[in-house]
Amino acid sequence: MRYWTSPLLILLAFSAYSVLHSILASRGAKEWARQHFGAGITSRTYRLFYNMVGVVTLLPVLALVLWLPDQSFYTTPPVLQPLLLAGQVLGLLLLAAALAQTDALNFAGLRQLADQASEPQLVTGGAYRWMRHPLYTGSMLVLWLLPSLSMNWFAFILGISLYFIIGATFEERRLEVFFGQAYRDYKARTPMFIPWPWKTAGGQK
Repeated sequence: MRYWTSPLLILLAFSAYSVLHSILASRGAKEWARQHFGAGITSRTYRLFYNMVGVVTLLPVLALVLWLPDQSFYTTPPVLQPLLLAGQVLGLLLLAAALAQTDALNFAGLRQLADQASEPQLVTGGAYRWMRHPLYTGSMLVLWLLPSLSMNWFAFILGISLYFIIGATFEERRLEVFFGQAYRDYKARTPMFIPWPWKTAGGQK
């Protein structure tokens, strides 16, 4: 098996994973669920169902990463590894800050089970003051700053990163529809992933 065959298979598997989740996240899929299962059941369970499918269908992709033939892609010199570790810690702190600003139970789909979901709020302060998708940025910092990567793990992390970028683009279209001009203004003055000191939202804290 050629050195690029395993990474290619992993990327193809991740592409199939991404297509499935894009379909499930679409308004058409949610409307189909409402028509077949009722609006009440769908509103309470769809988010949790979506997340559970996301976890279960990711397992075969991870299995490919672990089982397919693999080889080293790169190893960072020891002198640079403390810098990578510092970047990963920054990524974890960013993740924690972003999660603290959002309703984690609602995001997971658990609050909806008790029919306690609240209307989404446009968060523009804290971590979201510096970038529109701090959860994705924090995750990519943790993943890309690993001190060493194999070819298979490189393909997996590349697939996740592309999924974040494409998913964020579609997510923002939905947010523009929901929040209207307020989100368009926020989008115009706040970077997507990489913060720039001279371009921040100046939003709520």
